Amino acid sequence: IPMAYELAQNYPNPFNPVTGIKFALPNSGHVTLSVYNVTGRKVAELVNKQMTAGYYNVNFNASMLPSGVYFYRLEAGEFTSVKKMTLLK
Repeated sequence: IPMAYELAQNYPNPFNPVTGIKFALPNSGHVTLSVYNVTGRKVAELVNKQMTAGYYNVNFNASMLPSGVYFYRLEAGEFTSVKKMTLLK
């Protein structure tokens, strides 16, 4: 079980069209993992559910989105983290 919350950089980055997003949860609770475009509009919701403590890897398929910079945000309990990724087609 992880000792702290963690949101890793997606891999590969830049990507086309699938990338993996890893995160760690030291406690069980409600988790949301969402993707936003540069204007702040949510373009995908990858996770929105109760999850147990542990390590996770979620694949994001952006085949329906245009090339560009996107942000992914993890919210779990009091923890929030945002990272940037680039889609190149």
